[in-house]
Amino acid sequence: MAYGIDAMNVYAGVAHITVPDLFTGRGLDVSRLANLAMREKSVGLPVEDSVTNAVNAARPILDAMSPDERDSIELLVTATESGVDLSKTVASYVHRYLDLPRHCRVFETKQACYAATGAVQLATGYLASQASPGARALIIATDVALVDERAQYAEPATGHGAVAILLAEDPAVLAVDHGAFGCYSHEVLDSARPTPTFDIADVDKSLFTYLDGLAACYDDYCDRVAEVDFTTTFGHLAFHTPFAGLVRAAHRKLMRERTRTPADKIDADFDDRVAPSLLYPASTGNLCSGSVYLALASLLDHAEISAPTRVGLYSYGSGCSAEFFSGLVTARSVRRMAEFDIGGHLRERTRLDYHEYLAILRSSLTVLEPRADHDVDAEPYRHLFTHRRSPFLAYTGARHHHRRYRWY
Repeated sequence: MAYGIDAMNVYAGVAHITVPDLFTGRGLDVSRLANLAMREKSVGLPVEDSVTNAVNAARPILDAMSPDERDSIELLVTATESGVDLSKTVASYVHRYLDLPRHCRVFETKQACYAATGAVQLATGYLASQASPGARALIIATDVALVDERAQYAEPATGHGAVAILLAEDPAVLAVDHGAFGCYSHEVLDSARPTPTFDIADVDKSLFTYLDGLAACYDDYCDRVAEVDFTTTFGHLAFHTPFAGLVRAAHRKLMRERTRTPADKIDADFDDRVAPSLLYPASTGNLCSGSVYLALASLLDHAEISAPTRVGLYSYGSGCSAEFFSGLVTARSVRRMAEFDIGGHLRERTRLDYHEYLAILRSSLTVLEPRADHDVDAEPYRHLFTHRRSPFLAYTGARHHHRRYRWY
């Protein structure tokens, strides 16, 4: 019996700024746009945090389930580097506002942009163990962006949002290849979030660690799985996508070092097997631990998949922990993903100009700041989310450190 992703939905905010507009406003070198290969950056509102992003991503999945199916969700894990408290988890708030069963196991994971994959693998193993036959698991990768002009070229590449992943037996989206994975971890400070209002990053170190991690993970995968060929085993590839230029470099590195593909064929292979996975990331920016699953959603919505196809996935988290794993997708996967119309929701976001972006940024950068008592007024932003097809959960402030939320 197969286990893996049965449903998946992406929430990437209700507003965006075009990357060329942001480059112009910040006075950045436009010649670097080509390597970044991004069109739009998702922008978080002051009423959006890691809780609202998670709930707004998962709500459409749960709304499509029967009461019995919802009751079978026995595990909820949020993966985030945007925690709202050093003890109380984002998951506890998500559990409440999604009205999940009281018998649900609830907790949170943190390992930069890798955490969701660790949770997916552990949850898949739990379901496959049949410790609780018929159980489902809900993993939600959710983060907010805490970047401004100090981040320089990382600012246009950093997105905002969440990916909700429902795991089950006989999965409709991705059947995870049991036991087919490769891992690589070591301690490195390539990026960190030392306070709830500020990110730091060593960009060069992070890029090289990402590339080294991919090579090491793939080699470990090959040690575990017989007769793997990078060019033929995987019909498509979906990688953690800080920006498309890095994914192109990662693909080129493995093609040069692990295959005998002529140099003039590498770009064609990239266009065929990888490029469809980059269309959604180019419209949102890096969604942290949701990034590789955003790439998978993009792949399923844009590639030609009519027969069972193996997808190779690479997940990387600064700090660092990385994994290369695989799974099977089919035409059923394409149909299932189409139910959530992710592309349509991205197109419905409101475009902000540079000055509107700056005005929102001043308040949204403090959304994770712990405050005992304060209010956040949603009224100035209602025009951005009241047209949504799904209900919208907004952050409204705190009372005695208890964060408050409201449905619109």
